[in-house]
Amino acid sequence: MELNGRVAVITGGTRGVGAGIARAFLTAGARVVICARRPPDEVVEASGREAEFRPLDLRDRAAVQDFFAGVVATYGRLDVLVNNAGGTPYRLLGEGEAARHARVVELNLTAPMTASLAAYEHLRATGGSVVMIGSVSGTRPSPGTAAYGAAKAGLENLARSMAVEWAPGVRVNTLVPGMVRTELSHLHYGDEAGVAAVGRTVPAGRLAEPGEIGDAAVFLASGRAAYVSGASLLVHGGGERPAFLDAATANSGQSRGEQRERGERGARGARGERGQVKGERT
Repeated sequence: MELNGRVAVITGGTRGVGAGIARAFLTAGARVVICARRPPDEVVEASGREAEFRPLDLRDRAAVQDFFAGVVATYGRLDVLVNNAGGTPYRLLGEGEAARHARVVELNLTAPMTASLAAYEHLRATGGSVVMIGSVSGTRPSPGTAAYGAAKAGLENLARSMAVEWAPGVRVNTLVPGMVRTELSHLHYGDEAGVAAVGRTVPAGRLAEPGEIGDAAVFLASGRAAYVSGASLLVHGGGERPAFLDAATANSGQSRGEQRERGERGARGARGERGQVKGERT
């Protein structure tokens, strides 16, 4: 197995995307420690193996230092840190005090930096890696979750700087998921009909599953990504279809297939015209 014998810590690995990442690492052969403020509702397991849960408040810097020292004392090494813990409620900027938005930034940007700094020496000893879990919210406007989007944008930049400062001993990359179907999807997208409707806005036609994000994280942590550092891997099913394409009235009666065929005919015509121009010049 790809990560056989490796030790991985996944912050926020008790549910949702974090639990999906933890299961993917277990399946890949890693020994997995998950942490959060509260224990999981059910054991996180895969392939007949369980992740160990240890409580941790990532805002407590001294506790974070002790946590990583404890993991290494138990397992003898640390190979991977996946900074997954994060999230935000929906709140327009003008509807919340600055302190509330600052807490979102603290959880999604400061906490991953705190964990990475605490893990650094342990990772350097094994030639390990850090995987930051970013978000497409950090790559585009994020109304209603502006502080979260800003924090995720900062996290991606932080990872690139870490990758330079910590090379070649520790690789640092960012995994950038799009929309993922989890047990909390209804809070963001509504009922099953809402989830399905949102999924249809993605070129892949659906939301991602947590395990698919986990598989990408395993890749970034594995030897197959040995030369990958300072990179951002988008796992978003093709992104989001631009709204202006559906709002435009031009070609509104055509199917997407007809529009694509028309575009290909235009491209062939343009190539023919270029060929004629080249012939005239010679």
